[in-house]
Amino acid sequence: MEYTLQILKILGRIVTILPLALFATLYMGKRSIGELPVFDFLVILTLGAVVGADIADPKINHIYTAIAIIAIALLQKLVATWKIKNRKIGRLLTFEPTMVIYQGQFLVSKMKKIQYPIDTILQMLREQKIFNVQGVELAIVEANGNLSVKLYPEKEVARVEHIVPKPNVLNKGIDVPVVIEGEIYEKALNSRNLNESWLYEELERKNIFDVKEVFYAAVNDMNELHVSIKNTNNLQNLPPILH
Repeated sequence: MEYTLQILKILGRIVTILPLALFATLYMGKRSIGELPVFDFLVILTLGAVVGADIADPKINHIYTAIAIIAIALLQKLVATWKIKNRKIGRLLTFEPTMVIYQGQFLVSKMKKIQYPIDTILQMLREQKIFNVQGVELAIVEANGNLSVKLYPEKEVARVEHIVPKPNVLNKGIDVPVVIEGEIYEKALNSRNLNESWLYEELERKNIFDVKEVFYAAVNDMNELHVSIKNTNNLQNLPPILH
């Protein structure tokens, strides 16, 4: 009988507390769910912990949980208002956007700073149907962890102003990575009927004499080699990226 009462009490808590949690979440706004910046993520995490503890432990006073949920929602709304009125507060409560590709070159030092490996960046590019790194003019990891990409104008999806016949425009196909972080992928070279000798010759043409200096190199369908070196600190005129 006691267990039945406990189960009924837990079910009653679920029925009463979840609608309140839903209302509080909707009150906090779409930003909390869709983008999840750092502070909003912590708010949702805390909200889940409070609701979970209330449901799992019938000994917790139900009214205190309700007060905590309302207080969390009000705090989030207050902080969101502060962030809109004061951009300095906004920058303190979230990550800065980080540029990871500029003019087809991986910015290795910045990738290391935010702990994003090249495999992750390449996957995020593929998810946006981008298979040629050299076509990327700018790529930025946003505060919410998503990748924003600016292609070169000639690589962008056609808009009205682009619909003009242009002769001799070639589709260069998909990049096949042949070097990643200084390691040569022979199978990838062989798939293009190429070899290491060809690779070294192409690197020398680009004044790269040590494959260990290469962070990423890929070959397209035209057997053109695109190279991104590890040391990109000498790239000039990087555009500033702000919130």
